[in-house]
Amino acid sequence: MMRLKFALPVFLLLVTVAAADEIRVAAAADLNYAFRDIAARFEKQMGNKADVIIGSSGNFYFQIQNGAPFDLFFSADIEYPQKLESAALAEKDSLYEYAVGTIVLWVPNTSKLDITKGLTALLDPSVHKIAIANPAHAPYGRAALAALKSEQLDEKLRDKFVLGENISQAVQFVQSGNADAGILATSLVLVPPMKNSGRYVAIPTAE
Repeated sequence: MMRLKFALPVFLLLVTVAAADEIRVAAAADLNYAFRDIAARFEKQMGNKADVIIGSSGNFYFQIQNGAPFDLFFSADIEYPQKLESAALAEKDSLYEYAVGTIVLWVPNTSKLDITKGLTALLDPSVHKIAIANPAHAPYGRAALAALKSEQLDEKLRDKFVLGENISQAVQFVQSGNADAGILATSLVLVPPMKNSGRYVAIPTAE
């Protein structure tokens, strides 16, 4: 099965980062909640300010190619940092795979959809809009599309897609009621308020 692989390339030597007054961090949107805590702890322990920018891995990749001044890049797709390292745009041998991401089908508590059926539940006539991240530059969007393709549902459901700029925006769409269901990052549905406002089922992703 295809799994999302998360990787961390470091763009400055660690000793340089530690000595800087401020570090700029580009982080994939699925890390939104986690990095609030991580940045606060870092600033408290190190005395340095951490400027964390949340967005899609693909957009960060293109920004770094064009000289964006990031010190660290936490990507939701290992290929982006691999390419940056190969192009000598990252510190050599700094690439580190630190986690593997997964996706879920999430609906609000008010939904009557039987999500135990998995992705086929999205064929229900009550589902008019499905939130996913934009597959063009968001790894979680590509994973969602791959999962749908594996069950031959992508073409049947394509007209229902509501594309978020990143996975966090896809979460906002379904949480606000602008989508009936969402294919989201597991990490984002396990934290408040998502944890308490909806239910989810894990989605196997194609290898």
